[in-house]
Formats: sequence, structure tokens, C-alpha cells
Amino acid sequence: MTTRTIAIPHLGGSTIGYKFGRDYDPSLPTLVMSNSFTTSVELYRPQFADEALGSRMNLLAIEPYGHGASRSRYRHFTYWDSAIANLQVLDALGIDTAFALGTSQGGWIVTRMALLDPDAIRGIVVVGTSMDYESQASMERGCWDGSDFCSPAIDALAAPVGDDWVVDDDFVRGVLAAGLGENVSDAEKQFWLDTYRTNYRGDDGRHRLRTASVNLRDRDGLEARLDGVTCPVLWLQGTADQVYSVANAEDGITRFTNSPSAELQIVDGGQHFLTASDPDTANTATLAFVEKWS
Repeated sequence: MTTRTIAIPHLGGSTIGYKFGRDYDPSLPTLVMSNSFTTSVELYRPQFADEALGSRMNLLAIEPYGHGASRSRYRHFTYWDSAIANLQVLDALGIDTAFALGTSQGGWIVTRMALLDPDAIRGIVVVGTSMDYESQASMERGCWDGSDFCSPAIDALAAPVGDDWVVDDDFVRGVLAAGLGENVSDAEKQFWLDTYRTNYRGDDGRHRLRTASVNLRDRDGLEARLDGVTCPVLWLQGTADQVYSVANAEDGITRFTNSPSAELQIVDGGQHFLTASDPDTANTATLAFVEKWS
């Protein structure tokens, strides 16, 4: 199915990009999927293509503010706004409860969903993520320097641009290298170059890209709030993740103290965008989690 948009009231009125894997079936559980930094619903092509996964749950990818087809009347937004938007999309679609999976930034978006509406979110799968902000403690646990990655783009995108502006190819290649490693096929690189050029063009695209980068660098951490998550949690973490470390995941999972189950699964050789680098492993684990807690 193609990407659609739906109207919600948040941020002065928004249209949010979303994509179902197939026609919605109310007899099946629903899995909301929240994509990684500056990607789109297309990050979840391997999940949509998985017959076992798609036949046993409704797969629903929703694009955060600043990403894909999502737009708002108010020009500034945070990850809390994207979590609220996801919950309002569920309401607009008539879906009362759902599981939620998030890759990288999507992990802390779906955690915010679980904090905001514990009655609606039945369980979360967080993938290659962090519950901390971009802190010194995070770096001491082996994570990247988020400011070093984001600040050059934030500075470069500060001034208004004309209608002919498109995102720089080097920015896209940098995201792909951090998310998928160095062994990305030429076809996959070209797919994302084309997707980014469509999503980030003109001054509106510049502003959305810059705000998404500010959010990544300057976000608030969730560690002190995690005792408010009362649903089951599965954390998938790859050993080849160049952004967030296994040690960080080991620390983070212990903070879900009021979840009925909080499990960390380490994936040998898995990259940061693990749902894309190791979809078979991620899909199998997600299916088992949803079926266990449905």
C-alpha cells in the first residue's frame, strides 16, 4: 500500500504520513512502527514484505514530525509531539490499542507513547536506541557524540534557502553509514538518495531537516520517567551499532522497573537500523513478542 496522510488536531492541525502493510483487520493486533532519524515509512519495507509478520498483525508505520509526509501548522515540534501525533492517528483510525516498535529515535518516541497513554499501548519494541539524552554518561558507555554528528548540519541549515534547494547527498550518505554500516548496496543508497531528495527540498524541507537534527541533539532523556512504563518491553540491540552501544542498552533496560517484562536481546553483527540490517531476526523477535502479549 502507498503512503497516505490523515488529519489530526495536534500542533494547530497536522497531516501525518502513514502506511499500512495491507487493509486493516480489526481481528488482529496492530503494530505501530516509528522510523529512524530523517528516514520515512520506507525504512520498514522489510517488515511490510514479511508474510509471516504481516499476516498475524496490522503493520502501521507512522512518520514523525519533520519526516516524510508529516506536516503541522506550528513549525516547531519535539519527540513528545510525535508521540502525541501517533496516538491521535490511532484514534483517528479507530484503533483503541496497539503494540509499538521504534528504530533509533523511534524507540524513544514509542516509549513516550507508552508513558502518555498506558491504556492504549500494550507493549513496546525498541531497537538500536537509547533512553538517555546525548549525555557524557552515554558517551562513557560507548555511544557516539551526537553533537559532533548533528551540529554541523544544524549550523549549515540555519539560513533560509530557495525553492531549488535539496538535501546534500553527503548528509544522506552519513546517515546511511551510521545506520547501516559501510556495506550498503548501490541500489539501496540510490533509493534513499531519491527519497531524501523528495522529502527534503525547498525552505520547508530545510527547516524540517534542521528541526529534526536539533531534536536529536538536544532532546530530553527519559531515564527518570521509565518507571512510568507499565507495559512489556523488548529491546533489540546490535553489536555493530555505531551509535548506541550494548553497554548502554544493558543499562537502559534495567530502568523499566514497573514493566511486567523488560528483556534485552543482543543481535550479533546487527547495525544501528537493525530492522533494516537484520530484518529476519528483528521480525522473528517482534512476532514472538506480540503473540506472547496479545
